[in-house]
Formats: sequence, C-alpha cells, structure tokens
Amino acid sequence: MNPCLDFGVNTKMVETKYYNVAGHMFGISCDAECFALMPNYVPFGCTGSKPDFVLSIGSGKEPEYTEEYRQEEEGQVIVCGKTADGMPVFEFVWWGTTAGFLVCHADYREGRLITTGHHTKLAIDNALMILYALATALEGTVLFHAAVVSHQCRGYMFLGPSGTGKSTHASLWQKYIDGTALVNDDNPVVRIGDDGRAVVYGSPWSGKTPCYRNVSYPLDGIVLLSQAPYNKIRRLSGLEAYASLVASISGMRWDKHIADGLHWSENQLASHVRTWHLECLPDEEAARVCFEIISNE
Repeated sequence: MNPCLDFGVNTKMVETKYYNVAGHMFGISCDAECFALMPNYVPFGCTGSKPDFVLSIGSGKEPEYTEEYRQEEEGQVIVCGKTADGMPVFEFVWWGTTAGFLVCHADYREGRLITTGHHTKLAIDNALMILYALATALEGTVLFHAAVVSHQCRGYMFLGPSGTGKSTHASLWQKYIDGTALVNDDNPVVRIGDDGRAVVYGSPWSGKTPCYRNVSYPLDGIVLLSQAPYNKIRRLSGLEAYASLVASISGMRWDKHIADGLHWSENQLASHVRTWHLECLPDEEAARVCFEIISNE
C-alpha cells in the first residue's frame, strides 16, 4: 500500500479479490465481514494479475481535507476535496451521517476507503463507482446513470434525471415487448472500442432494482426520456445528441484530463449511436411507440 494512503487503519484478516467489469479489472482488499456485504460483485469475480485499480477498505482516522465541490441527490451527499498534499478525497454522507472517506492516489489507480460503521455498503459501492469511473475515463469507458434493456441481442439505454421514469419505461418494455430483458437499472457501463463501436455492459451497481448481470450487448440506441401528457418521439443528432448524454455520465469534469476523456467518449457516442428524445406517459403505448420507431429505423 502507498504509505500516503495509510491513516492508521485497524483491520482484521484481510484478503484481496478481483473483479472484471466491461473488460476493466480491479482488486478489493478487505476482511470477510466486508466481503459479506458485497454479493452484487460475485458475478463479476475473476482471477487477478494487473488490475486497473485497487481499493482497500477498513476503519481508521478521518482524513483532513479542503472541500472543492459537492453533489447532492435524494438525501445523499458526496463531498469532493483534497488533502494538504494534493490527494483527492471523497466523503460520503447519507441523510446527515458520514458513511466513509475515499482517499485516492492522484492517478486514481489506488484508493483507501475509511469506513465509519454507518451505511458501510453505500460507502463501498460509492467508492468503487468513483474509482472505476475516474480510472477508466481515458480508456473510452463511461459509467452512466441510466436503465438498460436488451432485445434481440442489442442493448437500448434510457436516460433522464432521477424521477423521470427510466426504470418504469424499462419495465414497460419487459412487460409489453416480447424478448426484452433488464440489463441494469441504474449504473450500466458503456465502452467504445478501437473501431468506434459502443458496447453496453451490466455492472455491480444497479440502484433500487437488484440486477447484477455480467452481460454485454452492442449499444443500438439511446433514448432521453421526459414526462408529458402524450407519447411522442423524435431523432436527435449533433449537439442535441451530445447534450443528451452529458448529464447522465459520471465524472470529475473540473479535472481537465478526466473531462477530455469524457468529451471524447461523448462525442463518439453522439456520432455513432442513434439517439432519440421520447416525451411520454408511463403506459404501454409509450413502450410500443419507442420500440416501433427504434426497430423500424
């Protein structure tokens, strides 16, 4: 372990396990009690060699840092900052209670999660999502806030702010469009290959609906959802398609290197993956209108 990440952590018997999500391998070092909180990672288990990043987990001294930015959503707050020697820090707060602190190496290839004994599962998932998104941002990989379904060996992704109805629309496809299956309900991964083709992957992070499937499909369409008293869909292109993606992708856009990587991926997706805007009701017709347009085009 990098000594800069050692905050006097007290650990029990520690082991390291390895996981692979969208072709990126990472290691997690913690005790058996911690691993017992992580059944959602089991489908992604693999043997280790050279991971993209490693996270160690344990209790310890709270790091001192200066706040730079914070994100708040539905009772959850993530505070971002840096220590005096420039190491990135993320504090995870759930309804006013701190769940943990993630202290990272500057290149996000190594991190230490210091748990507090409160909401430990939430702290683990948040720490891993952040490390994953930042460590892979320059490799054509993006972690989305979206719902994804598969149909006839193709993936379709639904975007929109929290409460828009992404999960609802995905469930409508499953109910009314034969052959549809849920891939991920909250945090799928999209990876762009050297040939420019995008593939969407299931992940260990799936929000309120447990769906931890180690599967992948060519990404055949992206649909931005918004609520309306009618069902209407139109194709997006150019800047509209690009703008529809930005708000749904995780990453530190105030960091130039991370922002450059995200911009490249967003530009590739906007240029090569068909994108629509669906104004809709939460009903059967919305699913059928969306499916018919996508399948016919």
